[in-house]
Amino acid sequence: MRLLHTMIRVGDLQRSIQFYTDILGMQLLRQKEYPEGKFTLAFVGYGDEKENTVLELTYNWDTTEYTHGKGFGHLAIEVNDVYQAAEKIQQQGGKIIRKAGPMNAGTTIIAFVEDPDGYQIELIGKKS
Repeated sequence: MRLLHTMIRVGDLQRSIQFYTDILGMQLLRQKEYPEGKFTLAFVGYGDEKENTVLELTYNWDTTEYTHGKGFGHLAIEVNDVYQAAEKIQQQGGKIIRKAGPMNAGTTIIAFVEDPDGYQIELIGKKS
């Protein structure tokens, strides 16, 4: 068994694709419209779906905004240097909601970014 993807609903597909590709450095792996269902799926990630877990962006054509509820927490991305990654993301227009630094009650360096739909993404420093 292996984890294939995580799906999140987005209000503006092109804006979300731009964020995940241009700001977070993922690749658009595939995209398909489903006219009968009135939705589009786009899959983004850091590598081929055959070997990597990816993110599915679901755009329902008649919905521009979602509430996140209390169950979902965040996505997490490992980076070589959290300070550099957070600074680069901010310079490219990304929204940093927690500056880079040690986590509460620990030593792991983390930061939090918010995507255009308000989903939180944790940047975690790569362990040596």
